[in-house]
Amino acid sequence: MTALPHEGLPLAAEFEEPTPEQWQSLVAGVLRGTGREVPDAAPEDALATPLEDGLRTRPLYTARDTAPDPGLPGFPPFVRGSRAEGNALGGWDVRQRHLVADDEAVLTDLENGATSLWLVVGPQAIPVASLSTVLDRVLLGLAPVVLDAGGETGTAARELLRLYEERGIPGTAARGNLGADPLGFEARTGDKGLAFAEAAALARRCAREWPGLRALTVDALPYHEAGGSAAQELGASLATAVSYLRELTGAGLSARQAVAQLEFRYAATADQFLTIAKLRAARRLWARVTEVCGAVDGQVQHAVTSPVMMSRRDPWVNMPRTTLATLAAGVGGADAVTVLPFDHALGLPDAFARRIARNTSTILIEESHVSRVIDPAGGSWYVERLTDELAHAGWEFFQWIEASGGQPAALRSGRLPDALATTWAARRAKLAERREPVTGVSEFPHLSEDLPNREAAPPVPAGGLPRVRRDEAYEVLRARSDRHLASAGARPRVFLAPLGPPAAHSARLSFAQNLFGAGGIEAATGESFGDSGATEVCLCADDATYEEQAAAAVRDLRAAGATHVFCAGRPGRYAGVDTYVFAGCDAIATLSAALDRMGVS
Repeated sequence: MTALPHEGLPLAAEFEEPTPEQWQSLVAGVLRGTGREVPDAAPEDALATPLEDGLRTRPLYTARDTAPDPGLPGFPPFVRGSRAEGNALGGWDVRQRHLVADDEAVLTDLENGATSLWLVVGPQAIPVASLSTVLDRVLLGLAPVVLDAGGETGTAARELLRLYEERGIPGTAARGNLGADPLGFEARTGDKGLAFAEAAALARRCAREWPGLRALTVDALPYHEAGGSAAQELGASLATAVSYLRELTGAGLSARQAVAQLEFRYAATADQFLTIAKLRAARRLWARVTEVCGAVDGQVQHAVTSPVMMSRRDPWVNMPRTTLATLAAGVGGADAVTVLPFDHALGLPDAFARRIARNTSTILIEESHVSRVIDPAGGSWYVERLTDELAHAGWEFFQWIEASGGQPAALRSGRLPDALATTWAARRAKLAERREPVTGVSEFPHLSEDLPNREAAPPVPAGGLPRVRRDEAYEVLRARSDRHLASAGARPRVFLAPLGPPAAHSARLSFAQNLFGAGGIEAATGESFGDSGATEVCLCADDATYEEQAAAAVRDLRAAGATHVFCAGRPGRYAGVDTYVFAGCDAIATLSAALDRMGVS
């Protein structure tokens, strides 16, 4: 048998090891060759990607990008996980969300991969009186139950505890969360009806009789869904938790008992590295708070795939989005993960959508073995640096809230809503300019798709912070186009006029087709302008061809009846062109104005 080469053989042993300075010099040379200004001290900064909260993703990370020691899994500061074993002993808790009283759907989920239940309770969701029916065939000693009952939290919690007692479930065997979240409820509805006193009473009862249960949820989703950044989500959750600790200790619980009553809920997005860093940073920040309280402990995390990123058009693309988010949540060390079904934005999910949702976690755990490695992103210079930077940004926002009087005061004064709105306004501009693309919506729209029909979901609470979506501005345009199709029998159209050979116009032709499709405007190609039925036209070619042919083409199209002429490309001086469309232009304003001119109400 031939001996294998030594495993430690360095494959690049004969090459000189490059230095970061050499790499910087090469980067600077390439950038100068493109005519760009290059920072002398750090030329790679020209390649950095700006994130929210003043953070930036660099093109290269090295051992010089140091971050504080993250410690070991299961030990302070818990960056690498709240438990030493992480999720290696069976994977994370697959938590399925239910909005209606459907005991068959609940049982199907538990029999096919879900390991806990998240029940939305209320008069327009699962009635409190129906809890016993919904949970009739559920083994409550095995399947944790998490309640989300808003203003009916006290009634729902007492009913669940009654079911535990009725079925003889010991206090140590009952697991889950009663879902009391007074500030989260207020953020959602503007209603102060869920009193701290009731939440504290539930916490005292859990500490005394049901040690396996937690009474309070610190839900950061209202701040995420209002357009908040990752750091704002962290800061708001921390400020909420500190408010709860003050109330609970004031109600007679010790600091350790109070800390043990809290579970945190965060959004997981398709930005996988930011999600990983956010969950790791959240544990570090909470470890600091509990250390100051004299009750240092790890954070219990429930990650939910982001409702903000879910699109109504081309909803099938939500599957890869939620897969990325679930991967990030698992790698980031979340204790429980809820995957929203791909049709979440369309109404109540059907059986197929619920199956896909729970199987997303199952495949990652059972087939991809993601959970078998504890903190797999740990040690990555990029992840460790991003975790540290995000932790500092989240702590600064937390301090800002505390300086504003704490979470209740910041919420009620309008300072916190204003901060979230400012962040969303900046992101909304990026979405409008398609600098943050949404596949199937602002990029590669499919105008003739048949959307799945779904039963309407229960109305969401209103009156508090707004709920935003990445697709909302484009959805308004598409809805206008749909109504026009229903009333006029055809969608609004724009004629695409390619100039020169295919090599000269193909790229901008595809660009224009995607751009106008994002607004529900059908692109007419392969026919003459007169036969297209369109009154507006878009020239498509490269700059050299425009110089030769644009002016004549505009004259001919105007003579044929064109009322508005677009040109795909950076603004130039071509006579007769009304509007230039290009990468980075305000697509929403351009498309809305076009629909207005076309008489689309």
